[in-house]
Amino acid sequence: MDLSEWTCPNAFGRSDATRQKAYYYTYGTSLAKSMLPYINAPFEPVARATGASVDELKLIASFLLSYPLAAVLKRLPDTKPWQKNVFIIAVSLFYLVGLFGLWDGVRTILYSAGGTYAIAYYIDGSFMPWIGFVFLMGHMSINHLERQFTNNPSRVDITGAQMVMLMKLSAFCWNVHDGRLKQESLTEHQRDRAIIEMPNLLDYAAYVLFFPSLFAGPAFDFNDFKKWLETSMFDLPPDVDPAKAPPTRKKRRIPRSGKPAAWKAVFGLAWIVLFIKFSSWYTVPFVLADDYVQYSFIRRVWYIYMLAFTARLKYYGVWALTEGACILSGMGYNGIDPKTGKAKWNRLENVDPYHLETAQNSRAYLDSWNKNTNAWLRNYVYLRVTPKGKKPGFRASLATFATSAFWHGFYPGYYLAFILAAFIQTVAKNFRRYVRPFFLSPDGKTPTQNKKYYDFLSFLATQLAFCFTVAPFVILGFSDSIKLWSRVYFYCIIGVAATMWFFASPAKQYLIKQINKRNHPQVQRTDSQETLGQPTLGLPSDPGRDIDEALKEIRAEVETRRRRGSRVSMPTGQELKAAVEDKLGRKLG
Repeated sequence: MDLSEWTCPNAFGRSDATRQKAYYYTYGTSLAKSMLPYINAPFEPVARATGASVDELKLIASFLLSYPLAAVLKRLPDTKPWQKNVFIIAVSLFYLVGLFGLWDGVRTILYSAGGTYAIAYYIDGSFMPWIGFVFLMGHMSINHLERQFTNNPSRVDITGAQMVMLMKLSAFCWNVHDGRLKQESLTEHQRDRAIIEMPNLLDYAAYVLFFPSLFAGPAFDFNDFKKWLETSMFDLPPDVDPAKAPPTRKKRRIPRSGKPAAWKAVFGLAWIVLFIKFSSWYTVPFVLADDYVQYSFIRRVWYIYMLAFTARLKYYGVWALTEGACILSGMGYNGIDPKTGKAKWNRLENVDPYHLETAQNSRAYLDSWNKNTNAWLRNYVYLRVTPKGKKPGFRASLATFATSAFWHGFYPGYYLAFILAAFIQTVAKNFRRYVRPFFLSPDGKTPTQNKKYYDFLSFLATQLAFCFTVAPFVILGFSDSIKLWSRVYFYCIIGVAATMWFFASPAKQYLIKQINKRNHPQVQRTDSQETLGQPTLGLPSDPGRDIDEALKEIRAEVETRRRRGSRVSMPTGQELKAAVEDKLGRKLG
């Protein structure tokens, strides 16, 4: 979630006049709409000093306020879950209405949550989850387009929270659907999350409005919430000695989580401070200004790398803060670490900054980012569009890619980034398959003394490729994104095209022969190991393979129809009309 997706666009790093204008618009609008008088007064001096909007500062304040409120939530009686539900709902309504005046946001949540519950309750059959998904995606798409077309810096927006809610509610529909099936027909993941009985409205409302993750996530399944609410989440596995159970206070079942939550808060605030500082140095207006082209090529590339890094700092901060509040409430609990015997608190981890910033390939880079969205796309789109008993193929990859794209919104920059990233996946796969083996021993596991050079070059290529790729994600506009790419001479696109041409040339066969000769008689990696991986963030692991599969499916369909003696052609208007009249049993006018 981007802060600007539900509050005013970021004002950091703008000119003084622009910052003052953004501050004036935001302050005036929020004050007029907020239910509580003088709610903006504490934030006004800080907004003037930093150039941030009042709503941005209130957002950070809401994340921090969630910590003491989560501590209160954890201390409510385990035997009275209704009290926890009421508390959750009350806090979220305070955030939405009292703090931000988001009356429209409350209606949006009511429409989506109420509509989803009705669909899951009244509609049975295999189409129910898809009906719920289309309803949720359609509702959110309308809000995405409204926000994009309005482009009003004084407008407070709810679409970021709606993105989180879509993941939770679309998963809810699938979980209800799974609960109506025979349990032996489900996978272990599906059985664990299947909802056998429709929840009561109070439990459901608290699940939707869980305040520590209301605005920025992380998302989670209803059964995780139910297990937390009933405290069955904290049951010890049979193989764990009760004497080694995590420490708790008094009769509370939720283990102590203050220390890991505090560390998340510290890191989150540190990321936010860095973001505030860096965003005054690295700005979008500058890369589009004439002064930017006066820099050398290397300095221009460094600037867009730091621009992307600065954008990530905001997400690092927000996600760390929200995850910490979830940990403090107990929701982040993930069992016992078998190595240390201590409680794990990574159930809702959404990003791994260290592994992302040091990633040596596209897969590691993308797997470290927005993990909960990755899990949602994998479990509730990619695997769900695949017929039972068949392997996911082109259709699954295409559906996942489209879902991920539409979920983010409709700014052209998103699609430029997604399409280029898909081709980068192919390039990375080719290097890993045909170049990396030369830096490993014949067993394919032990690195050679030159492997460190390959690792460094892989790291450099990955980081340079993705800073170029994600620039449109920050800029959003099509013409401005192309303008920036042209100012660094489209280096990533040229590199991707040249690499793909190289691996399509006879050089690929030469590398294969050398690998087979060098590694013989070692067993080679198979396609299932390298190319059949599930898409990350909707990006196919091997777009070339998916296109080949699509062509094979089309050829197979054509061949099947030919065997049946049918022609593969679209009906004419008259033929279509005649077919309809035949079905209706009467002539059309």
